[in-house]
Amino acid sequence: MVKLRVLIAMELEGVTEIQPADDDFEYFFNKEHSASFISPSSSSKSTNHLPYTDTNAQYTPLVALDCRGLEFTGFQFRGRWRCRGEESGTEFEIDLDQEDGGEEGRWDDYDEKAQCPVGISELRAKVERA
Repeated sequence: MVKLRVLIAMELEGVTEIQPADDDFEYFFNKEHSASFISPSSSSKSTNHLPYTDTNAQYTPLVALDCRGLEFTGFQFRGRWRCRGEESGTEFEIDLDQEDGGEEGRWDDYDEKAQCPVGISELRAKVERA
C-alpha cells in the first residue's frame, strides 16, 4: 500500500487559511502509472484537508491519500477554493485554475473591510510518499 502526501506552497498577500471551498472538492493529479483494478478503502469515506496558512511560501501538507496501483507525479490547482482576509476575516471564494503543467495560477482582489489589496501567487505543489 502506497500513501502519498500532497504538499502545497504559495505566496500570500493579506490572506490566510487557503483551503478547498467545500467537502465535495475534486482533486486533480498528474499520474505516472495506471491500474487495471483499484479497490476503494472503507477508511476513506470522508475528505480531510488542512488549510494553508504560511505566508512565506513554505510547503505545507494539504491531503494524504492511500494509493493502490497508482502513482501521482503532480497536483493541479483547479476548482473553487476559499480564504480569509488576514486583517478583516472577510471570506473570499476564489478560482485557482492552473492548466496542466502550464502557467502559474494567480488571484488578486481588494479587501474592502481592511482597505488593502489581497492576493495569492506562485502556486507550487509536490507529491511525496507519506
